[in-house]
Amino acid sequence: MEKNTKPKSGWKQDPERVKRDIIEAAMAEFAQNGLSGAKIDDISARTSTSKRMIYYYFEDKETLYMRALEAAYSKVRQGEEKLDLDVLPPVEALERLVSFTFDHHRKNTDFIRMVMIENVHHADYLNASTVIRGLNKKAIARLETLIARGEASGDFREGLDATELHWQISALSVFNVSNKPTFSSLFGKSLYTREGQDRLRERAVSMVLGDVLKR
Repeated sequence: MEKNTKPKSGWKQDPERVKRDIIEAAMAEFAQNGLSGAKIDDISARTSTSKRMIYYYFEDKETLYMRALEAAYSKVRQGEEKLDLDVLPPVEALERLVSFTFDHHRKNTDFIRMVMIENVHHADYLNASTVIRGLNKKAIARLETLIARGEASGDFREGLDATELHWQISALSVFNVSNKPTFSSLFGKSLYTREGQDRLRERAVSMVLGDVLKR
C-alpha cells in the first residue's frame, strides 16, 4: 500500500495545533508499542497529518519520542500548578496533591506506560531532557515549600524530605496503573471498579498523611 507523504490541509493555518496533534498521537503509539516498535506511518494514521509533516516538525522518531515524553511530564506538572496549594492549609494541600496525582495517573495511562518504557531504556531520554529536569525541580521545590509550611504550622513532623515524599506519592499512584494487568489477573478486578479506585485513592491519602503528620 502506497503511503501518503503529501502535507494534509490545515497545517499552514495552525502549525502549533498540528504539532500538538502529532505529539498526542505519538504518545499513544509509543505507549502501546514502545520506542522501537512504534512507526511513523502509524503515528501519521492516528492524525490528520502526513508522514512528511511529522518529519518536517520533529526530524526523526527519537526526537518525536523525546517531545512526547516532555509533553507528558509537562501535563502533570501543569496540573499540579493549577492546584493552588500555597493558598490551602498544609494538610488540605497535601491531601489535594495526593488525590490529584492518583487520579491524573489513573486517567493518563499513556504517561505511565511511557515512564515504564523509559525505565526499560535506563531513563536515557529522560536524562537527556533539560525540560523534564527543570519541570521536576519545580515539583520538588513545591513540595519543599509545602513541607516548610506544614512544619511551621505544627501539622507535619520534622525531618521530612521532599524527594522522599514525592517518591512515596508517585509509588502509590504509578503502581495502580503499571501493575493493573497482572494484579487484576491474579486477584480480580474489584479494585479497578469506580468504588475500588475511590477506596484506593482514600488509602493513598491516608498512608501519606499517616507518615507525614506529627503524632
